[in-house]
Amino acid sequence: MFASWGYLVHRRRRWVLGLVVLAAVLAGVFGAGLFDRLAQGGFDDPESESARAAQLVEERFGRTGGDVLAVYTAPAGTRIDDPVLGQQIRDRLTTLPPEHVASVVSLWTTPAPQLMDATGTRGLAVITLAGQDDSAVLDSYTQVQDAFAVDGVELALAGSAPVGTEVNERTAADLVRAESISLPVVLVLLLFIFGGLVAASLPLVVGVLTILSSLGLLRLLSLVVPVNSFAVNVVTLIGLGLAIDYGLFTVSRFREELAGGRTVADAVARTVATAGRTVAFSATLLAVAMSGLLLFPQNFLKSLGYGGMAAVGMAAFLALTVLPALLSVLGPRIDALSVPGRARRKVGAAQLDGFWGQVASTVMRRPALVAVPIVAVLAALTLPFAGASFGDVSERALPADSAARTATEQVAQQFPALASESATVAISGATPEQTQQVVAAVSGVRGAGPAQPGASGEGVTVLTVPLGEGAEGAPSRQQVVDELRALPVPEGTNVLVGGKTASSTDSLSALQSTLPWMALLLAVATFVLMFLAFGSVILPLKAVLMSALGLGSTLGFLTWIFVDGHGAGLVGITPGPMEAGVVVLMAAIVFGLSTDYEVFLLSRMVEARANGASTRDAVRAGTARTGGVISAAALLLVVVTGAFAFSEVSTMRFLGLGLIFALALDATVVRLLLVPAVIALIGDRTWWAPPALLRLQQRIGLSEHEPSEPGEDHPDRSGPPSSGGRRGSRQRSAPGKHRSTPERPGYPVPRW
Repeated sequence: MFASWGYLVHRRRRWVLGLVVLAAVLAGVFGAGLFDRLAQGGFDDPESESARAAQLVEERFGRTGGDVLAVYTAPAGTRIDDPVLGQQIRDRLTTLPPEHVASVVSLWTTPAPQLMDATGTRGLAVITLAGQDDSAVLDSYTQVQDAFAVDGVELALAGSAPVGTEVNERTAADLVRAESISLPVVLVLLLFIFGGLVAASLPLVVGVLTILSSLGLLRLLSLVVPVNSFAVNVVTLIGLGLAIDYGLFTVSRFREELAGGRTVADAVARTVATAGRTVAFSATLLAVAMSGLLLFPQNFLKSLGYGGMAAVGMAAFLALTVLPALLSVLGPRIDALSVPGRARRKVGAAQLDGFWGQVASTVMRRPALVAVPIVAVLAALTLPFAGASFGDVSERALPADSAARTATEQVAQQFPALASESATVAISGATPEQTQQVVAAVSGVRGAGPAQPGASGEGVTVLTVPLGEGAEGAPSRQQVVDELRALPVPEGTNVLVGGKTASSTDSLSALQSTLPWMALLLAVATFVLMFLAFGSVILPLKAVLMSALGLGSTLGFLTWIFVDGHGAGLVGITPGPMEAGVVVLMAAIVFGLSTDYEVFLLSRMVEARANGASTRDAVRAGTARTGGVISAAALLLVVVTGAFAFSEVSTMRFLGLGLIFALALDATVVRLLLVPAVIALIGDRTWWAPPALLRLQQRIGLSEHEPSEPGEDHPDRSGPPSSGGRRGSRQRSAPGKHRSTPERPGYPVPRW
């Protein structure tokens, strides 16, 4: 199938190139309006008790809580409650447009001591904006954010709307900065890797088209579901990185096929049938990993799941359409504009005897000596994650000098009565007597006097229960929420407990209960797809375990920095709880990318094995042919993700640093040292599968390898025998035939 597609693209190369490039450019133009539709929030479980409490309160009493906290500071020598100054501020607040502002509660309209700080120089206005969702609220804020200022009075804007707007603005700036830095660096690295400007530019072309296409798909997605602002950087990061990786693997294989004497048409078909097939398979595994985010109820993760799947799909689609078409047009001119003095890529026996071939041979001489220490170190790196703490995304995601973060922290310090956290208890379906019974029970939880009714009407009573941490030995906020939810409720009465702590608890509970299902999905899908591609039950099992080991090490590393605070000042972050949803996102990306490199490595090993190589020679051939490419691909992806590691938003910095660590670890220690060592320890059983399953795999026919040219995948036939081979013990099998050898008794070779 893939070879036929390669021939088709070659014949229609100009049509394919023109139509797909035009579609990508139009998608990029359409996607330019995405930034006006980005949303904040979506971190809560919409089906949780806290969400239902918030919905009930909003339905009965409208949106409350305040989206903007405007802090006014009086001029020197003046109090903020001065009548003349107060009249100026009141006049300004009353002229706010009602289509964008739902309500205003302030020191100058509703005098209350908690709205003025202890010095009397600062006063607070709590503004609730109009809007049915996060996007509408942020849009309302952009319309009125310049309307709060009063001449001669210092103003600071805090709250969810200013924080969300600044996150969006910094996210957009980070995206432009990251691309402007990473793309030139990537071009220079590709020029060094390929040794020629034409070949180096092709992966970059695919990367740029993927960014344009991904932005268009995100804009289209935003018309259906909320798209969180983090999705832009995450999706472009994934799309750009994978497009460059896929371009690197594809162009390398095409040049290898041309060097082997194939015509341009045959080289394109062979490239699509091998590297292209691997790209499609790898993208499928990555899409499955991103689809695991759809299992979670939080809209934040769902939007990233949809966006990630779209980015992966576009990267693979362009690698299978535009890239083969460009290769067909260029042909041997792929090596044009070569860098003087750069040696051509080694092929055949010279490649097998190169650096990575020698690394594999060395590792397989003492596989236990390599594997055991690596596994021990990776396990030790995982340990800090056991003590990780989790919280919500807040103003702390912004840098310390951020105006919105500074103002929000200022409110917490100077207006403690408003900053102290409370739980919301919504009572419905109760008689007045039952309501009083619940009120009395709620009041007794804290032992600090009766809770004050926050609102009452249409059969609903809302109570506000303070959750401020008390003296030593007093119950924590979480304990108070748990006690509130454990109170006996009269029959027929509906009592819902909400608020920030309750919402965080419900969200974390939803993540914890869904995470095992996501892990099961990733493990089963990886196992099934890799078995169908490689015809072994041992290889996919090994891949899942190694990916899990690399993921655990990455999460432990991030916990060590972002929670424990080691090196926090160096990377410019404030230590604190990790946002659980972002950790889940990291898990999906890291697991998918680690499997991506596993697929490229194993595909060449299995290709060599199917053409008659012994287990150790197959490992050596696969490592030799992909070691340099995998290292280069990881380096390029590190550059792309490294640009995001310098993001001003700590959540993006978390993802950037995590991916840098995961890629560096996976592409070197795990794939190129641990994999050869483990396969050498397993031996010929690496390729084993039950006969019934093997027949099923052959019948499905996902494999499309061709027999190699003589000597192509047989290190011992074109050079000295490898360290693990026995001279003369291998017999070349006819294509499609099973065979047994002294080294592999009873293990049939799958038909490729």
